[in-house]
Amino acid sequence: MKPIYIVLIAIGSIILISFMGYYSVYSNAVSLQGNVDEKWGNVQSAYQRRADLIPGLINTVKGAAASEKEILTKVTNARAGIAGISDEIQNAKNPEQMEIAGKKINTAINLAFEAYPQIQSTKNFQVFQAQLEGTENRINRKRDLFNEAIKSYNTHIRGLFAGIFLNKEVFPRKKGFSAKAGAENAPEVKF
Repeated sequence: MKPIYIVLIAIGSIILISFMGYYSVYSNAVSLQGNVDEKWGNVQSAYQRRADLIPGLINTVKGAAASEKEILTKVTNARAGIAGISDEIQNAKNPEQMEIAGKKINTAINLAFEAYPQIQSTKNFQVFQAQLEGTENRINRKRDLFNEAIKSYNTHIRGLFAGIFLNKEVFPRKKGFSAKAGAENAPEVKF
């Protein structure tokens, strides 16, 4: 074989290998960049879930607690009224007043023996706490996955061949999730 053909084959091989290397590096960078964008979208989705869910849960728990408070107040006041009926019996002046007081006593006795209303708001608070914890865990996991995607992407674009072949403006280095100042303090939940 003539030396010129060997040189041309060598140059062609180098060009082909370079093109395949560039294609591989570029395709991988595009894929990793898309993965980073997807992971950030998942973080945003988890934030939106929290924004949609938590206010509704708070209002549900508040409403249930207020309703329960009203019921318990009425039951307690009704049971406390039994003491006032005994005064009516002592002050009865005729048989009609005595009969009315007797009916009130029977009603009061039945009320006294009724089952006390079961308090459910404690369960509602526990469900709220579980939902809140679950939501925060989801958000934290999405942030961790985002940071892992950033690490893979940044590692790839800073590699030897990627550093040579990739445009830094098209594939800039990305920053992972970082907490806001003061985020180390737990948020206050008000009821």
